[in-house]
Amino acid sequence: MSRKIKGSVLLCKSYRWAISRNWKSQVTTSQFKTLLTVPSGPLRIPARLTAQTVGDDGQPMLVALPPVHFSLVIPTYNEGQNIKDIVGLLSDLLDQAIPDDHELIVVDDNSPDRTWELAQALKPDYPKLRVMRRVEERGLSSAVIRGWQAARGQVLGVIDADLQHPPEVLPKLLAAIERGADLAVASRHVEGGGVSEWSLARRFLSRGAQVLGLIVLPNVVGRVSDPMSGYFLVRRRAIAGPILNPMGYKILIEVLGRGNVGQIAEVGYVFQERQEGESKVTSKQYTEYLLHLLRLRSRGRIGRLRQRLRFPMGRFIRFGCVGLSGVFVDMAVFYLLSDPTTLAWGLTRSKIIAAEAAIINNFLWNDRWTFGDIASRQKGWRRRFKRLVKFNLICLAGLILNVLLLNLLFNLLGINRYVANLIAIAVVTLWNFWMNLKLSWRVTDAK
Repeated sequence: MSRKIKGSVLLCKSYRWAISRNWKSQVTTSQFKTLLTVPSGPLRIPARLTAQTVGDDGQPMLVALPPVHFSLVIPTYNEGQNIKDIVGLLSDLLDQAIPDDHELIVVDDNSPDRTWELAQALKPDYPKLRVMRRVEERGLSSAVIRGWQAARGQVLGVIDADLQHPPEVLPKLLAAIERGADLAVASRHVEGGGVSEWSLARRFLSRGAQVLGLIVLPNVVGRVSDPMSGYFLVRRRAIAGPILNPMGYKILIEVLGRGNVGQIAEVGYVFQERQEGESKVTSKQYTEYLLHLLRLRSRGRIGRLRQRLRFPMGRFIRFGCVGLSGVFVDMAVFYLLSDPTTLAWGLTRSKIIAAEAAIINNFLWNDRWTFGDIASRQKGWRRRFKRLVKFNLICLAGLILNVLLLNLLFNLLGINRYVANLIAIAVVTLWNFWMNLKLSWRVTDAK
């Protein structure tokens, strides 16, 4: 080897050694002045960790940063009043839980209140904070994915900046990941979960969206109790590779639908009311949620899910036995009220009372037997009454569905009336069981 080439090799080795030896000092002098470069191209999470920043001259600059265990993305838009509090709380929690092995990434959509600038000013106090300012793109879901693309963590997470997601739940989510979960979801609909001061209309819209998801994408939405949650952690390997294409602000459905998610854990949390700033929830988000469901459905993601939902056959058989007992209760009460030899009440009134008696009978047995394991963790008369109300509403919807199916099968398709009635009963039984499993025994309390 010539002296010139040998000298060049030694120089390259020395240069690489200097970079690896002094990367911390390089980062210290530049990280407080730089913003993360916004990734471009498809919304695909890389399997390998990369990082870019923007230098003082505005040009992209690669920085040799080491990988970390956990990256938490905080998407923001006009969150200037909350950004300091959320960064401080999260930093304190993570410094205790996984010191020197995490990062916070604020992804701001060029907020008029300059949230990104306020976050940047916090970096001297919080060296694990990184900030991205998006000018060309908008939207919460894409902001989260762009943040994940720039992240260095093997575990990726998302949390709202408005403090409606309690930061103190984060260590529990991390613990669930450490126990082997691919996805850890903060849920309002498991033990310890709830909402604070939601109006009846908002509760109805939230539950309605969940029911719609169960109908359109049962094997996706049905895997978690709170598919609308925006507070969760996921392993990088579970979502690396496929191109993500979310709509609106409900990215969890996209992760479930397109990722390779195996074990799932859920941790209860109470959704808090916003203290500062304005809510971003509008009717547009619900429309985008519906379109997102239809998009996933049309691309056949259900058939390609590797982890299919196992149907709880034993629980379903118990539900069917309880339903059969309800038939006898209905007939007995109907006889006592309407028969000329007994009370001789009117037919309609007798049937309504008999049907409600059967519903109450079925609820009590289901609460004690079919779903007893779940009900035992949701004690108290107030919670039981809420389950009864939901059970009634689902059964009412099942009755309407029964009549519609009977008319469709008999009047339009010409199927024998008794066969059509049996088919309708079978479909409605499945409906009642599945919806009650996912809604009636998933109580959300105001706390």
